[in-house]
Amino acid sequence: MFGTSTAFPLLTVTAAVPAVGAILTAAVPAARRTAAKWLALLVSLATLVLAGIVFARFEPGGERYQLTESYAWIKDFGVRYELGVDGIGVALIALTALLVPFVILAGWHDADPLETSSKRWRPTQGFFALILMVEAMVILSFEATDVFLFYILFEAMLIPMYFLIGGFGDRAHAGSDENAAAQRSYAAVKFLLYNLVGGLIMLAAVIGLYVVAGNFSLTEIAEARADGSLEIATSTERWLFLGFFFAFAVKAPLWPLHTWLPNAMGEATAPVAVLITAVVDKVGTFAMLRFCLGLFPEASKWATPAIVVLALISIVYGALVAVGQRDIKRLVAYASISHFGFIILGIFAMTSQGQSGATLYMVNHGISTAALMLVAGFLISRRGSRLIADYGGVQKVAPVLAGTFLIGGLATLSLPGLAPFVSEFLVLVGTYARYPVAGVIATTGIVLAALYTLVLYQRTMTGPVKEEVRNLPDLRPRELAVVVPLIAVLIFLGVFPKPLTDVVNPAVRHTMSDVQQKDPQPEVEAAK
Repeated sequence: MFGTSTAFPLLTVTAAVPAVGAILTAAVPAARRTAAKWLALLVSLATLVLAGIVFARFEPGGERYQLTESYAWIKDFGVRYELGVDGIGVALIALTALLVPFVILAGWHDADPLETSSKRWRPTQGFFALILMVEAMVILSFEATDVFLFYILFEAMLIPMYFLIGGFGDRAHAGSDENAAAQRSYAAVKFLLYNLVGGLIMLAAVIGLYVVAGNFSLTEIAEARADGSLEIATSTERWLFLGFFFAFAVKAPLWPLHTWLPNAMGEATAPVAVLITAVVDKVGTFAMLRFCLGLFPEASKWATPAIVVLALISIVYGALVAVGQRDIKRLVAYASISHFGFIILGIFAMTSQGQSGATLYMVNHGISTAALMLVAGFLISRRGSRLIADYGGVQKVAPVLAGTFLIGGLATLSLPGLAPFVSEFLVLVGTYARYPVAGVIATTGIVLAALYTLVLYQRTMTGPVKEEVRNLPDLRPRELAVVVPLIAVLIFLGVFPKPLTDVVNPAVRHTMSDVQQKDPQPEVEAAK
């Protein structure tokens, strides 16, 4: 289960590069804002190269956890600095490392001071340093195989995200500067409180796990349970599962614990909104696979019916509310709630197709949401408004912007030929195989996704040209450098998902083995 340790700590270095880069970026002198931006971009590209090496060195047919590292940390409490990656972790590390350079490039001017007066603090440097720090923590959380280490990272990433939301909010805000600041502060505090409450409940479960298992090592606990040397009472396992799952459901976010997300994405800049839903929130769904199913298989099966219902509510509710939104960014936020419902449904369908689809959905949703939200951010920065009603006829004055916006929207509704279609199809097939009624209900999310996406495009991009958008410039070279590669990846993975499925499928088989589940056999009527 646990591969041999590597001589070179590749996983540590992959997470350490953005962490060190964050410190260096924050230390750049106040007058050298452009230098800080370039430093952050170069650090993120170096991290992408390292993540590519991790992806290349991972052997899908090898040990479950590879490139492992294990060092004593807090000996008295059995806490270790223990890292290892399976196929799911490798895919999400690659997603994180891929998106952060585009987040930085898209937010190139988002933290520039509005006034040139001297300030004691360095907002531009701080903005990019915080992005890199989030990247480091997220990557390390995908690598951690010590439960306590994961918990520390799970909570610590809230701090830079809080400052990114509250301190660097969207400037396209209706009303006074004081009102905008109050809305940002509210969104940031709500984000922090929701996730802190989830984290505190998880801490109680982490302590409970240590009491019954005697250590925090994911692999040791799993092996001890497999060979029968560790038995956890059914009631205890269920309580521990609920403690972990609650925290992950807040982060995911799953209905009814979702309400912080529309506020956070609406008030954050578009690049930070991408960081929230395409990167940070994936830690929640990833942890459901690695920790909930891996540590508590019986409790996972016990809770599955209720979780499937909550996932279906998320799918339908998120899509329905998205249809009625007047704010572009909040529409994307509610669409993401619907998509996370699909991911969680795939995880707890307890089929290999469903879990493979859920993992692919995490990756593909990240790329498609990044493409749509970043183009929306470029549009909003030009007009200075997030309201759908303030747009119309954009495709006539900015055809490239409108075209890329359309492709991002079509990916969001899972059009065949684009990456999200493959993952959504697998989730629905896997769900239907075990829960036919749930599979049928989930398909309504596809219909509603087509409705809110195409209505959004129709209201903003088609029709008569509004006077306020008549002089709207088209995408600039820097913006094209952000959008074009994301669209290329969407198309590539839409027609050739094999590089991801080859890596993900062996990890899914291990997870299915953890919960002792096999795919349902199709019922074939005998020929008459």
